[in-house]
Amino acid sequence: MKGVIFIILAGLACIPGCNIEERMLNKAARVHDKAVTVDSHVDTPLWLMREGFDFSKKHDPIEHRSKLDIPRMKEGGLDGVFFAAFVGQAERNEEGNSEACNEAMNIIDSIHSLVKRYPGDMEIATNPTDLRYLENIGKRAIFIGMENGYPLGENISLLDTFYNAGVRYITLCHSHNNDICDSSTDTAEHRGVSEFGKRVVERMNELGIMIDLSHASDETFYQVIELSDVPVIASHSCARALCDHPRNLSDDMLLKLKENGGVIQMCILSAYVKTPEPNPKRDSARQAVYENHGNYYELDAAGREAFLQDWYKVDRDFPASLATVSDVVDHIDHIVEVAGINHVGIGTDFDGGGGVEDCFDVSQLGNITAELVRRGYSANQIKKIWSGNLMRVMAEVGH
Repeated sequence: MKGVIFIILAGLACIPGCNIEERMLNKAARVHDKAVTVDSHVDTPLWLMREGFDFSKKHDPIEHRSKLDIPRMKEGGLDGVFFAAFVGQAERNEEGNSEACNEAMNIIDSIHSLVKRYPGDMEIATNPTDLRYLENIGKRAIFIGMENGYPLGENISLLDTFYNAGVRYITLCHSHNNDICDSSTDTAEHRGVSEFGKRVVERMNELGIMIDLSHASDETFYQVIELSDVPVIASHSCARALCDHPRNLSDDMLLKLKENGGVIQMCILSAYVKTPEPNPKRDSARQAVYENHGNYYELDAAGREAFLQDWYKVDRDFPASLATVSDVVDHIDHIVEVAGINHVGIGTDFDGGGGVEDCFDVSQLGNITAELVRRGYSANQIKKIWSGNLMRVMAEVGH
């Protein structure tokens, strides 16, 4: 048993209809326990790179801020997870690309080192067969993705290097354009995919690395859909119809993803789930952090730590109003209505900003299943959402 913990609102036992709710929660717990659950995107490796972080210890997500560790993975019934080797953008030149490549490899090495420290709890996985085997023996499957193709620079051979290190998806870009393609939150440079980017798509197809279009511009999305011979993913994105953010996919993009055979992994970063309420004091305080410290990704270790402490203080002083699991499942409902049940999954973005009010860390993942059961999704449909759809794509991409 996974030891799933469902967080029930205080006072639930006293409200009318509680027995119906209790039966629903019991059913959801059984469904969640039997499903093979995979989160397609967490930024937990950022914690692995910080001194003193103990992945075997349960942390409080409010006080400590981390969202995922071994005890909470067990509580939340999470069977597999893609650790993102995220590298933020600095200068796009030979020196910047070289430093980014070294940083990416250091993060990937830290993931392998972590898994070796806890052989009884987890193993590296590179395909769906690994996931099924590890779930059967009670271990967590740790997949590796790379968020941002910036470390590649214009060196196509590095794709082979990252593949051999275990990377099984690459998010083509992040918040800024790189040498591969345009970002959804930057100005147009390549008008989608660069000539080098076309070679990247081709080589990723050949190697069996999933192409991740989260963060990519609309032009990049459509062009990659045409260029790729295999299905693509959006590892942590939402529906633009419900939250109008350029990071999210429009209904037309969802239809194109369906035609491609791909999957959108529902992100639970609140600002992408529900348009944030105006909070000018919070916005000003965050801007002051940038002005005081500069670009986080160009800082040394001590500078980054100072940046984060001031950033966390803003969250304490001016807390954001968070979306809920109900809002998250509204997006899943919409995606299913537009693209169908075979094209949606879960990619929380925990430790990269992900977390809603009643699914704030990995221990509360069962609340998503509970809401899906509440809305009438079958156990088979929920299994598809939790891993079936993503693993189908991974198998097709991996030949």
